[in-house]
Amino acid sequence: MERTSIELGGLRLSSSIMNASGPRSAERGEIYELCAVHSGAVVFKSCNLAGLEAPENLKNRGVEHFAVIARELVKRGKTVIGSVVGTSDEELVEVARCLDRAGVLIVELNLADAYVLDSMAPFASLDRLRQILGRVRGEIEAVMAVKLPFALERKDAKATADVLKAAKVAIAVCHNDLPKDLAVDLASGTVEGPSRLLSQAHAFYLASDGVLDVIAVGGVANGREAYIAHLTGAKAVQVGSALMKEGAGALGRIDRELDALLAENSKRSVAEIVGRVSFTGA
Repeated sequence: MERTSIELGGLRLSSSIMNASGPRSAERGEIYELCAVHSGAVVFKSCNLAGLEAPENLKNRGVEHFAVIARELVKRGKTVIGSVVGTSDEELVEVARCLDRAGVLIVELNLADAYVLDSMAPFASLDRLRQILGRVRGEIEAVMAVKLPFALERKDAKATADVLKAAKVAIAVCHNDLPKDLAVDLASGTVEGPSRLLSQAHAFYLASDGVLDVIAVGGVANGREAYIAHLTGAKAVQVGSALMKEGAGALGRIDRELDALLAENSKRSVAEIVGRVSFTGA
């Protein structure tokens, strides 16, 4: 669907819809199922060096398991996003390097999970964040993304975005924590009330001055919710809960619904609506 294609981190993707790291993205069979039913990028489950049995949300077979699958998919022209966790700077670097050498086009540092936050304290200070990002950036050629923790306050978006930009991070993976009662008119892209920050994704879109691309994760189960995420600044959207409930087919359904809404509102592409939200109040 040409309308839902997008450029993310300088890479052209056939769809702005993708799976979130975690659900149905750890084992070979489920990864290949995602690839078979949806043409967009595929996101691997976050992995560390040797693999983990706990915590359950990070259970994985280790980076080499994903590197083998990445090599196979890259040969087929698939855009792969590898997600990295670890308990030390050295482990993050080694895992990122392994995925990079396997041909992964985007390496996501998952700095949002408690497993990483508690062991590495990446947001203890801006200098600490700068140190981690610099070490990884210096070792990989892939486009770099950073998944940000939910607890990161919106008022800190500008300072954090500046560190990401200086480290040549291209993508910020942010929470799509929009108010549940948010009223949005899709035809005009307007939200009722005064101008304000609507979500972490919206805050980082505004703070990045167009340098960072934003991926919104969470809160998207249909095309309308994806459309609103794009309006509030997301270049791409990651789907988790709907994927768990429906299976891999949820990605295609949401993609089709988004495509239909773009056509209904006379939009030729997702790019025409990214960040175009406005407010009815002063």
